[in-house]
Amino acid sequence: MADLAARVQVVVPTPAHSSLGDPLTYASEEPLAPGSIVRVPLGRRQVCGVVWGEADESVDPPNLKPIAGVLGELPPLSPAWRQLVTFTANYYQRSLGEVALAALPPQLRELDAIQLARRLRRTAGEGTGPTDPPHALTSEQDAALAQIDAGRGPFLLFGATGSGKTEVYLQAVARLLAREPEAQALVLVPEINLTPQLQARFEARFGAAAVVAMHSGLTPPQRLRAWIAAHRGQARIVLGTRMAVLASLPTLRLIVVDEEHDPSYKQQEGARYSARDLAIYRGHAEAVTVVLGSATPSLESWQACRKGRYRQLDMALRVGEGRLPAVRLVDMQHQPKGALFSPPLLEAIRARIARGEQSLVFLNRRGYAPVLACNACDWKSECPHCSAFRVFHKIDRTLRCHHCGYTERVPRACPACGNVDIAPVGRGTERLEEQLAELLADAQRPDGTTARIARMDADTTRAKGELERQLAQVHAGDVDVLVGTQMVTKGHDFRRITLVAAVNPDTALFASDFRAPERLFALLMQAGGRAGRDAAQAEASEMWVQTWHPQHPLYAALRRHDFPAFAEAELKQREAAGMPPFAYQALLRAEARTQAAAQAFLAAAAAEAPALDPSGRVTVYAPVPMGVQRVANVERAQLLVESASRPALQAFLAAWQPLLQATRPAGLIRWAVDVDPLAI
Repeated sequence: MADLAARVQVVVPTPAHSSLGDPLTYASEEPLAPGSIVRVPLGRRQVCGVVWGEADESVDPPNLKPIAGVLGELPPLSPAWRQLVTFTANYYQRSLGEVALAALPPQLRELDAIQLARRLRRTAGEGTGPTDPPHALTSEQDAALAQIDAGRGPFLLFGATGSGKTEVYLQAVARLLAREPEAQALVLVPEINLTPQLQARFEARFGAAAVVAMHSGLTPPQRLRAWIAAHRGQARIVLGTRMAVLASLPTLRLIVVDEEHDPSYKQQEGARYSARDLAIYRGHAEAVTVVLGSATPSLESWQACRKGRYRQLDMALRVGEGRLPAVRLVDMQHQPKGALFSPPLLEAIRARIARGEQSLVFLNRRGYAPVLACNACDWKSECPHCSAFRVFHKIDRTLRCHHCGYTERVPRACPACGNVDIAPVGRGTERLEEQLAELLADAQRPDGTTARIARMDADTTRAKGELERQLAQVHAGDVDVLVGTQMVTKGHDFRRITLVAAVNPDTALFASDFRAPERLFALLMQAGGRAGRDAAQAEASEMWVQTWHPQHPLYAALRRHDFPAFAEAELKQREAAGMPPFAYQALLRAEARTQAAAQAFLAAAAAEAPALDPSGRVTVYAPVPMGVQRVANVERAQLLVESASRPALQAFLAAWQPLLQATRPAGLIRWAVDVDPLAI
């Protein structure tokens, strides 16, 4: 090893909670710049790693291994990117290597220098040039853009659905590139299915060569190409889901987080980061302008505006003559018993069909019905591997668990007592579609043909290209009534929809999760936002809500489209209860062969807590089973940690981490800390 000139520290994809150090020391024949991407031996295999800096020359580790190769054709990852990864790993209690390597495209992690050089020689085509000129701005859009141009923010663009937030994003990017042609902009959307339509708008405005997409729906070669274009500064605009917040963007100057309230921005496995929160951190650390946009901001962002940490930009009016729909509450206590659709709602849908307009009906439950049950005994379609019911899917006659994926054919008779009369209980989108088709069988379109009903949910859009095909049908007017889950309520610009109906939203009013009312209000406001976008039909657009609790304050605020009133009332309750955003939380989750083993690990962890927090600023609650206690034959439990001080909570978690790693009771499979959890 004497002939190797330098020792470098390299972060490698170490498994969570491994005993390996982070980073590891390797020998190099030549000095390597921090941020260089390398291949190194780890155990019996060779892995991708990132040079983090020079190692201490005074320490001479035994059996020091040499670096196997350097991906020298790629520029080193910047100090700002390494700082972002360091912050993410520290804040979310994960290893450096896990966060750093997960932020690189999967294919890059497999390539050596020769294979990479071959890939880099394959250049993508130029694509089409710009075809869509900037649109005329409303006075509200103009004022918002002037503020964004004048300062760094962070800004909260509080704009009604249909107020033209996307045009503000497009023109903010255009003005940035006019000032700095080499600058880069990052635009985040919550879900993959919103990426294609936004990508089409950005490509029409800036040309296909300037725009790349980053999300998990791309093939490995596509993800590699997009990442390299961003990392080399060739892509001006990166559109992506939450993973894109960790992309290497050397000349980043603007970050937009569209629909910033959406829970999809929170990663639910591995490093459980919030892309919205990391965008705010990245803006601060890299002196980058950050714009968060939403018609229903998260209460965290709303509170940050109240405290003066964010600057609020208001856009209350819809573009053109579009209006927000009138909200009609249907008191289900005055409707026929057992009716899924109230007679007035059905009549309103029939009237839309007769006029050639479209309706959207949504329910947050896919499948035909939640449960199959036997009315002769107590048998229900429980999953044998989870403490949850399997959902009945009529279209392929299966019972499918939405937690572990276990699927089997529907039994001909009750497995417990042999009764052949087993029936669905409750309703999913598949059953909703079927019942609507029966109830509207005689409804006629203006040309005399029968109404066409379509369903859009995770089941019908599973095949590649299916989502785009179904959206095209809706936009073309080939669908009269669209039935779907919350997937259809987000971000889509349906011009012909004049009626939106929420069939059974009440369940969220009384849920155990304190964030459920906030999510319900956002969902209903977003769903209502799909109606009345076309000025010619805005007057007649309506949102119908079928409820057993029409007097609830949430629905009163919804009728007025009054998000500020809802937010103020909800924040008052949160403050009184000491809940976020007035407190900071973390969850310790454990998975084990038995519930006793999971709880024993959590109890041992809780017992360590008092010594780590002598000031008593952190509260550690008792372990409890998770809502769905068993998934795929694994028992799950959790423990809540809370503090009114974010630094106190972070200091506690950092001190707790090594003790958790040292606690290994028999039967424990895995554990994880979730900082700022969205669901408890």
